[in-house]
Amino acid sequence: MHKRRKTLALAAAGTSALMALTACTGGGSGEEAEKEVTWVINSLPAAWGAISSAGGSVYVIQMLSGVIPHTGQYQPDATYEYNMDVLAEEPQLVNDDPDEGPFEFSFTLAEDAVWSDGTPMTGDDLRVTMMMSASPDEGYCTTCDSRGTTGADMVEEVTVDGKTATFTLKEDLANPEWKGMFDAHSVAGGFYPAHLAEEQGFDVEDPDQLGEYYTWLHDTRPEWSGGPYQIVDGDLENQVVKEPNSEWFGETQPALDRIIMPFNTDEGTFVPAFQNGEIDGANPAQYSEDVITQIREMESATLTVSEGNIWEHIDVNVENEWLSDVELRRAIFTAINRDEIASRNFEAGYPDYELKNNHIFGSDSEYYEDHLSETSQGDGDVEAATGILEDAGYELDGDTLMLDGEQVGPFRLRSTDTVIRNNSVQLIQAQLAEIGVETTLEMTDDLGNMLGEQDYDIVQFGWSGSPYFASNAEQFWHSESGSNFGGFSNEEVDGYAEAAGTASSLDEAAEHSNAAVEAIVPQAYVLPIVAEPNYFFASDRLSNVEDNLQSSYRATYNIGEWDIAE
Repeated sequence: MHKRRKTLALAAAGTSALMALTACTGGGSGEEAEKEVTWVINSLPAAWGAISSAGGSVYVIQMLSGVIPHTGQYQPDATYEYNMDVLAEEPQLVNDDPDEGPFEFSFTLAEDAVWSDGTPMTGDDLRVTMMMSASPDEGYCTTCDSRGTTGADMVEEVTVDGKTATFTLKEDLANPEWKGMFDAHSVAGGFYPAHLAEEQGFDVEDPDQLGEYYTWLHDTRPEWSGGPYQIVDGDLENQVVKEPNSEWFGETQPALDRIIMPFNTDEGTFVPAFQNGEIDGANPAQYSEDVITQIREMESATLTVSEGNIWEHIDVNVENEWLSDVELRRAIFTAINRDEIASRNFEAGYPDYELKNNHIFGSDSEYYEDHLSETSQGDGDVEAATGILEDAGYELDGDTLMLDGEQVGPFRLRSTDTVIRNNSVQLIQAQLAEIGVETTLEMTDDLGNMLGEQDYDIVQFGWSGSPYFASNAEQFWHSESGSNFGGFSNEEVDGYAEAAGTASSLDEAAEHSNAAVEAIVPQAYVLPIVAEPNYFFASDRLSNVEDNLQSSYRATYNIGEWDIAE
């Protein structure tokens, strides 16, 4: 399905005066690079691998762009393309007829596909990546904490024959999005090398040792690559530096000598650095009207602002002693005014914003159903919220909400430290004060660990989506999901989530997904705000660089094709 998007594209004509920057190579030579690009990632990545809960952020994915090989991805126009550099042929659906046996499909990697150390890529790389993506209950890996286990948990058997891996699903299960198991949108962002496990002394057939390898991949800066670039320097606190992978086997060879990716959480520095030629562009995960306004006036720059796939939402930690009460959660969500938050943040620069009334489908999807408009959640209705609390036995003592003589809360309200989220949580703090709920604001620059460690009471963050949806309910809300950060558990929601991920068709998966949304709304666990507008800016000295709102990789989705303009 082709998704139609509202897009504001602005390009300023002119010849760039920005010059190539000087930086040290991985070996510290200090020589000037002929073709060098500096591309900002606007928050800290929490890990060197993308499978885990902590590593499952757009910042990790983009840091690893051009390093992790994948089997395909959605393009900016929402068409899907297989990666025929990596694949020998398009993935094959061996059997989808339950009368003929279990659901089965295969991937065959290209004959010349090799890792950066020259080791051939094989079906075993796919098998081991699948094993690390599964839940511990599957028995492959004792300590792997995959953020999305649906696809891997369906697998009954994997047969590897050289470059080919064939996946047979468990009886009566199907996967409507099977082609995406190892693509750019998968839980791993692609697939990982299996042969390095043995080199590091880990036996992948031993669940404990596979867990140790998984930890090693997430803790260790990769010296390996399966893409056009490899990381030659850097850490998780400052930046990474990429240079061409000399063993890259793809048809298009990397044109740049070096790509530097600094981690910069201070969006106030973006424009001065861009004007001074210190950075060449960025695709921030958060909207900034100030940055957009300034870059819009600049020559030799391209700027786009579009409705993105990242949707902002408010979650609660239901394992907090107070927030375990669904009536309190409903009152909190009723007191929050979504339109005030959205209009304050976006109306001046992007007046076409829409409130998000379905946790999985956008309003332009054929599967969209409005699950929130008929409720009071997100309306900012203080009177209705107060009524919910009174009916549940809460009472106000002055401006403080009490239950049985004890103050309710206060609650730690957290988000990453951006202008948009700062505005949002301050508004939420004021809105909740209207019903006597006290909150303390705490910002973080490490979203992955904050969520993974459940270090919050109420939190605002964003989910990055893609055209895939069948496993979303499982990832967001299943009681055993590593991405269900707030500890929510509901058998009805679990059932719908499992049914969506194992449906025989996308239509059936959508039906179960909407049922999961319908069931989650009265539980007041997640309150969607808006599909946040995303912006992208780049110097006109670059060529072949564009935003991709279908992918967590964003503009780095085609990093192997980046170049300096003639």
